Amino acid sequence: MDLGLKGKSVVVTGGGSNIGRGIVLAFAAEGANITIGDIDEGQAGKVAELALKQGAAGVQVLKTDVSQLDQVKALMDAAHTRYGSLDAVVNNVGWDQLMFFTQSTPEFWDKVIRINYVGVLNCTFAALEKMIPAKGGSIVSISSDASRQGEPREAVYGGTKAAINSFMKTVAKENGRYGIRCNCVCPGVTIPEFDDEVGGTSMWAKPLFTPEQLEKVAASLPLKKVGRPRDIANAVVFLSSPLTAGHVTGQVLSVSGGYSMIG
Repeated sequence: MDLGLKGKSVVVTGGGSNIGRGIVLAFAAEGANITIGDIDEGQAGKVAELALKQGAAGVQVLKTDVSQLDQVKALMDAAHTRYGSLDAVVNNVGWDQLMFFTQSTPEFWDKVIRINYVGVLNCTFAALEKMIPAKGGSIVSISSDASRQGEPREAVYGGTKAAINSFMKTVAKENGRYGIRCNCVCPGVTIPEFDDEVGGTSMWAKPLFTPEQLEKVAASLPLKKVGRPRDIANAVVFLSSPLTAGHVTGQVLSVSGGYSMIG
């Protein structure tokens, strides 16, 4: 099925590892022009090479810290300059370390907030600067089912993701007049299939769960399996497509094997 993304200019932040990698490759299969912003330039470069082999019209990589607005603006500028437009942005960068809130520190809170929430603010602000004059575009932010029902050991992370859900709904209402659609995808536990799918800076560089823990997670879900990057990527591409989701905005979609079922 042609999703209308061939030749479109797409920015994916954190596109070097796990979910971000899957999203890049899904857009590549649609023939998009892709700009990857990632703090791990080497890992992102490997994904760029693979994306070209899988059908991307073009791929470029910029080393980007999403917590820094000047770097994010440079990322959006690069996509717009090279490919002539900015049609879709995926705010994918995320980071956490599992611990109870009472074990955490203010320094940890600040890092989680800056990467997960301020990063989305920066990227959305810079994207809208390009999309509003063009009268169109799609922004998808990767949230988490931890935002929809509290998850132990993810208090601050879940809080930032809940903030993203509310923020994206507001941005959708403010900018629908320009033809800009803004949505969220909420993964549950989503793990890479192979070690080479993550770089050294990824939160998945060291296993977060034992095999026994993952078995218990899978057993607790209605679909009896944990998520893979391609599961999230399929939802992102669907929401980014003007053909499949041209009348969808301000929505929060759980892609978690049924972990969260919120009407």
